Amino acid sequence: MGAVAIGAAHQPRLEEPAQNRSLERGINILRCFRPGTDLMGNGELAERTGLSKATVSRLTQTLVGSGMLEYDARERAYRLAAPVLSLAHAMRSGSPVLQVAAPLMRALAEKLRINVGLAVADRDEMVYLESVRYHRKVSLRNVTTGQRVPIELTSLGRAYLAALDEEKRDALLGKMKARRGKEWPRLATEIAAAVKSVERHGFCAAAWQPEVVAVATPIATPLHPIYVLNVSVSTTTPLDEVVPTLKGPLLQLAHELQARISSL
Repeated sequence: MGAVAIGAAHQPRLEEPAQNRSLERGINILRCFRPGTDLMGNGELAERTGLSKATVSRLTQTLVGSGMLEYDARERAYRLAAPVLSLAHAMRSGSPVLQVAAPLMRALAEKLRINVGLAVADRDEMVYLESVRYHRKVSLRNVTTGQRVPIELTSLGRAYLAALDEEKRDALLGKMKARRGKEWPRLATEIAAAVKSVERHGFCAAAWQPEVVAVATPIATPLHPIYVLNVSVSTTTPLDEVVPTLKGPLLQLAHELQARISSL
């Protein structure tokens, strides 16, 4: 017993990682930049992060110096710099999961003429790692790699919630409840039904954008984050009539991806 206790005492405490506050704040600054908010000054960044203007000023200067932000002197504001894009490219090209998943996703999209996506969670949003769009025309919902969608509204997010343990799920739901206000009772009912659908049938469906039906399923493996696979179509057909044609191909592809990801 003594030897075990001594050995355990010298093991790193991975469950309580030491975090660098300055680095964390700098990352939060970078997180503020989204499509439609590509240029922001220190005041807006302070409002979005909850940090003081003095702290934000120091952080933005550091991020400019490190090449992560560019400063627009005319607008007195900042935008993301090119190295951020290179990091994203390095992530995509170096991901063994995407190397396995992308060809299979493209094959399914072309075979059935549907859209296929793979996403992971980032805080209270889902981020598309890969999005194969069969329809090339511009539509109301033009999803691209790297795009974020809300967890509480989408089949992707609701399938992710179903894969979480109860404690983590409740923590996320609490944040969404505070943000959604009067909308929450309806959303909570829809989320509960989606979680139950994943538990019983392996998938859930949603139509949160006009004329788009999406079906999603989580892919959980021991050594990887929870991935969520979805398929969708642009249609005016009611959701209940579309889901039966999508669920089979979705679950079959998810089963194959789970086996392959588990071996990585």
